[in-house]
Amino acid sequence: MSSETGHSNKDNLQVLYEDNHIIVVNKRPGDIVQGDKTGDKPLSEVVKSFLKEKYNKPGNVYLGVVHRLDRPTSGIVLFSKTSKALPRLNKLFQNKDAEKTYWAIVKNAPPKQQDELVHFLKRNPKQNKSYAHINEVPGSKKASLDYKILKELDNYYLLEVNLHTGRHHQIRSQLSAIGCPIKGDLKYGFDRSNKDASIHLHERELRFIHPVKKNQIHIIAPPPDDPLWNACF
Repeated sequence: MSSETGHSNKDNLQVLYEDNHIIVVNKRPGDIVQGDKTGDKPLSEVVKSFLKEKYNKPGNVYLGVVHRLDRPTSGIVLFSKTSKALPRLNKLFQNKDAEKTYWAIVKNAPPKQQDELVHFLKRNPKQNKSYAHINEVPGSKKASLDYKILKELDNYYLLEVNLHTGRHHQIRSQLSAIGCPIKGDLKYGFDRSNKDASIHLHERELRFIHPVKKNQIHIIAPPPDDPLWNACF
């Protein structure tokens, strides 16, 4: 099952896939997945409202958050619609059985056409930032990913990134460490922010075995509609 088209509702919710157990949506940059101290309406509540309206459900709608994306990032977010599916999905992500592919747009050419990056990331909670070290430092966690250059744009490079580990701000931190901060990502060294406070990092593909039906699910999410992303096609 592969899907790149979605339908939207009044909250501009783009649903990429839905069945009795799961719902997958394409997060816009700026949306938060779960509620935080800002008090902004999270994506989880938008999805609940969507389901409540679509199925005319009385009372509360069950929705389990399986994984998160950073606020300025766009792309695939998977939610569980049943309490049966949630622990199975959680296990799938914990065991790294869900394959995630990201697209990132960077200004500087990476040192190689493709490569595996291994760093030790140390998180600074006060700054909400992770620092990448070549060697292990106290309190750090090993992080690895592979990247390849998919396309050379006029002033930028489109990279495809596959995560091997799931660390805090991993792609942002590791690409910055090789001199390739993501476009718009001031926190990790890009020289200016994007107007809408987004960064050009997008969860493009997700592959996993369905927690209940056991079939292979493959989701593809179109990136946000902006000139730079559009130039990638």
